[in-house]
Amino acid sequence: MDGVRRLTAQLTGRRRARAESPAVDEFPRGVRTYSPVTGVGSPLSPPLLVAQADGGLFGRCTLGIAHEGPPGYGHGGMSAMLLDELMGWACTAAGTPAMTVSLDVRYHRPVPVETPLHVFANVTGTKGRKIYSDGSIATEADSATLLVTAQAVFIAPDAGQKLQLFPAVTS
Repeated sequence: MDGVRRLTAQLTGRRRARAESPAVDEFPRGVRTYSPVTGVGSPLSPPLLVAQADGGLFGRCTLGIAHEGPPGYGHGGMSAMLLDELMGWACTAAGTPAMTVSLDVRYHRPVPVETPLHVFANVTGTKGRKIYSDGSIATEADSATLLVTAQAVFIAPDAGQKLQLFPAVTS
């Protein structure tokens, strides 16, 4: 048993604190290695690859069988997660990192697995600390046919909240 404990100690490093960003992350304005949406280090992530687009951000990904809801189609929760993530990135790209207050998702058609997807998000307005965003999912082959759309409200934490939520973030 002592051998197992010694080996376990060698293979497990220090666990990071709950509010501490992993050293490999560029939080809040960049790569999140273990993000379940964009992280290349996450076994759940499609991963969503994000780039600038006219008027917002777009992401590309392909859902796999692990993301399946009904046979051959993505789980609706995956669509909501993709949109929530990219809409949050759109807030950050517009200059204000923020967190989701509400997310209204509309499912127009099923999202196929093993098909390249195009996800789009943009900021549509602000009011005080509130940021409004729209998003959509389509296939890359037919980006005009929207499969899922969403509207969201985000809120930028004030300085005190930001320090409480993310004490290790200095920017």
